[in-house]
Amino acid sequence: MSDRVHVATRKGLFVVSRQGSGVWRITNASFLGDHVSMVLEDSRDGTTYAALAHGHFGAKLHRSRDGGNGWDECATPAYPERPDGAPPDVNSIGREIPWKLSMIWALEPGGSDEPGLLWSGTIPGGLFLSRDAGESWELVKSLWDDPLRKQWFGGGYDYPGIHSICVDPRNARRLAVGISCGGVWWSEDGGGSWACHSDGMWAAYMPPERKHDPAIQDPHCLVQCRHFPDTFWVQHHNGVFRSTDDGRSWQEVAGVPPSNFGFAVAVHPSDPDTAWLVPSVSDEHRVPVDGRVVVTRTRDGGKSFEVLSNGLPQDHAYDLTFRHALDVDDSGECLVFGSTTGSLWISQDQGDSWTPISTHLPPIYCVRFG
Repeated sequence: MSDRVHVATRKGLFVVSRQGSGVWRITNASFLGDHVSMVLEDSRDGTTYAALAHGHFGAKLHRSRDGGNGWDECATPAYPERPDGAPPDVNSIGREIPWKLSMIWALEPGGSDEPGLLWSGTIPGGLFLSRDAGESWELVKSLWDDPLRKQWFGGGYDYPGIHSICVDPRNARRLAVGISCGGVWWSEDGGGSWACHSDGMWAAYMPPERKHDPAIQDPHCLVQCRHFPDTFWVQHHNGVFRSTDDGRSWQEVAGVPPSNFGFAVAVHPSDPDTAWLVPSVSDEHRVPVDGRVVVTRTRDGGKSFEVLSNGLPQDHAYDLTFRHALDVDDSGECLVFGSTTGSLWISQDQGDSWTPISTHLPPIYCVRFG
């Protein structure tokens, strides 16, 4: 099992460490007072990256090579200047999309044979690539220039955003990205070219004639099974979807209790049929069903579900879990999730029971095992 969790919050980045006998405690705090939108510990070399959203002062990226004790600012993804004379980018709902970084919403390492290569997903919908561990970044123009990009639009944010990046463990040149609201996109050549594969998903927020359009779907979170990478799970705005054919098609998973709405999903690293969700009420309320915090688990690919509540608050609890605030470790035994009310829970038995680590953190945006 992992012995360290990074917790990115509205007011700082925290490290939670295992102390022995199943006890976990907060052992480090960085960037207190700052909005940390994303964190990544790169397993290839141990470097930790933290993305900060400074509002009026913009987004910044920091890097630590000593476990978070010291940090250095590195390069931040930057959009190029719009070409002279180019018309404004106006999407399908009439909103102009700026060529300016709003937030770093995803960070993922490249393959084990690609030292220093990093991917970053951003709002307003640009994918960036670094080949030198964050010293410099380049916009992936092949995706940015795709004509279908102008159909993308914002969901919870004003602009579309790339929030999920899955690098194929068999071949790092194959990657999939999840975009809100822009569907799921695949590249077979390291980002040189792209195709949208959201067939089977549907969008209730669109007119009937457009609800199946691939490029306007709203996947809230996209995850890939590490050891069976043909299998993907998506928590979508309109339910839960699963693909077992490498993302070429998607099947809706029906009957998810107590709700098929939510933001987060995690899949067991070596069992593609086991996945966890943190459900809530759709759409305007966005609180747990009946004020009870639960985690929903399937062990048979979505044919049946268990609602897990042991150790979680069950009375007037209104904790919402964001899309990056649920994670499972490499063993598939240990899970952690956090909430908008600053509560953080951990399970060491696949979700059968939960232990609170803290109920007093700032709103939690991302949790990741080290």
